Amino acid sequence: MALAGTSKVVLGCVAFGIFWVLAVFPTVPFMPVGRTAGSLLGAMLMVLFRVISPEDAYAAIDLPIIGLLFGTMVVSIFLERADMFKYLGNLLSWKSRGSKDLLFRVCIVSAIASALFTNDTCCVVLTEFILKVARQNNLPPQPFLLALATSSNIGSAATPIGNPQNLVIAVESGISFGQFLLGVFPAMIVGVLTNAAILLCYFWKYLSVEKDQEGGQPAGPEVVADDEVTSHRFTPARMSHVSSLNPDDMDCISEPIIRSNSVRSTSANENLRSRSVNSEADIQLAIKSLRASSMSHEMVEVSTVTDRRDEGASSRKFTRTASQQRSVIIEDSPPSPASNGEKEKEDEVAEKRWRVFVWKTAVYLITLGMLIALLMGLNMSWTAITAALVLLALDFTDAQACLEKVSYSLLIFFCGMFITVDGFNKTGIPNTLWELVEPYSRIDSAKGVALLAVVILILSNVASNVPTVLLLGTRVAASAAAISHDSERKAWLILAWVSTVAGNLTLLGSAANLIVCEQARRAQFFGYNLSFWSHLRFGVPSTIVVTAIGLLIVTSY
Repeated sequence: MALAGTSKVVLGCVAFGIFWVLAVFPTVPFMPVGRTAGSLLGAMLMVLFRVISPEDAYAAIDLPIIGLLFGTMVVSIFLERADMFKYLGNLLSWKSRGSKDLLFRVCIVSAIASALFTNDTCCVVLTEFILKVARQNNLPPQPFLLALATSSNIGSAATPIGNPQNLVIAVESGISFGQFLLGVFPAMIVGVLTNAAILLCYFWKYLSVEKDQEGGQPAGPEVVADDEVTSHRFTPARMSHVSSLNPDDMDCISEPIIRSNSVRSTSANENLRSRSVNSEADIQLAIKSLRASSMSHEMVEVSTVTDRRDEGASSRKFTRTASQQRSVIIEDSPPSPASNGEKEKEDEVAEKRWRVFVWKTAVYLITLGMLIALLMGLNMSWTAITAALVLLALDFTDAQACLEKVSYSLLIFFCGMFITVDGFNKTGIPNTLWELVEPYSRIDSAKGVALLAVVILILSNVASNVPTVLLLGTRVAASAAAISHDSERKAWLILAWVSTVAGNLTLLGSAANLIVCEQARRAQFFGYNLSFWSHLRFGVPSTIVVTAIGLLIVTSY
């Protein structure tokens, strides 16, 4: 595809440049509209400048990716309600040896989860939870957010279902799941370990800061992004992992929920009758309230007893302790029916505990079924949407509360990005760049592999990795097929590895990066702004080193 007309190239570059600036700097002074509106503005300019037709603009929206994101967001909401994050927190903190060990665990867990659930799903599920863990341990959030985003991208390279571009490569190349796994998995393991080592070296000083025992803040300089959110906000259109009232979370709530023992007893009774309890933490709160109710009756009673003697009447005050009061009640009073009422309440709590257990089991089984379906090669987006709809149906409640937590702004951002990137591709600039370097990027030489990797890195960050794979896939494979059949398969694997790891270079290089950034910024209690430059400072050296090491392993397969 040759370059388009001069006006189309110029206007297309202007529209893409506006989109790129607003995506990188969502609060620029002259137009602080944010990333979502910036992507829609870029898409609208592509249509108004006639770089792309309205029909082609609608066709450019990748509905499978949008459906996959929507489905996984809904599934992650139910996993949140099923306390998966509490169990995951136990895994991350089990016999933990400090902040460095926690960072290493985040890298490993996010990489493996991304290979199985896709990197976008992993980032949607884990971002706010990792923020919470970092804040509760008085640790800087930036290293852990970078560990999540970069390790998720690297881990997703290992399987065809790890990310959308790998799915495209698996379909177009005909490489089986096993061949893909054998070709890239070793590089993924080494890449994750290398990335974790770079993270530890980069943030060693900040992770070594001991906790301030009095103030609860790090004693040394904290790694803080441009604008850190300090207020507690409620944003419906985002994932929130703070729905259950765990005892450890009570310091995160601005007003006390429980004022006194009697109030706790009353609220527990009302909750047991009218509230749908969907988490283990709610049951624990109810049990504690019942115990508090029984203890509230064990008060010290002060009575005035008149001791009449021959000399006259004199009054004395006797103070009965809680145990003495109990003995008086037991000896002098008939059996109280309160014990039967408490037993009924305990039976009701036990019944609710059983219902919650069955509900949690159903959520985990449906999620496992979705994973098995993805491993079998079924359509990714429809598999995720089906799992989401099954969970909504089995919940037997109005789905509005659950659907309000879906990040629709993120879905709209991707729609605008697809149109803008497709319009930029129609200018012919990406294709022209490939035609210039194609004769020098043959994979039968080390220089050719290095040059091909540089081209993929640049295009993946300018035009996104999925369009890069669609644009270069068949061309790279045709060039390698002229050498041998094994070279063609190797070329596809190189494209999969480099285009995926290239997402770590900049904040815009991968959808997973954007998800981590937006989810962290909109977090209800632990909001944090991961800026473009803070990501770039770490992403450039990490991407270059991990890509180079992985290429040595993939090309030797």
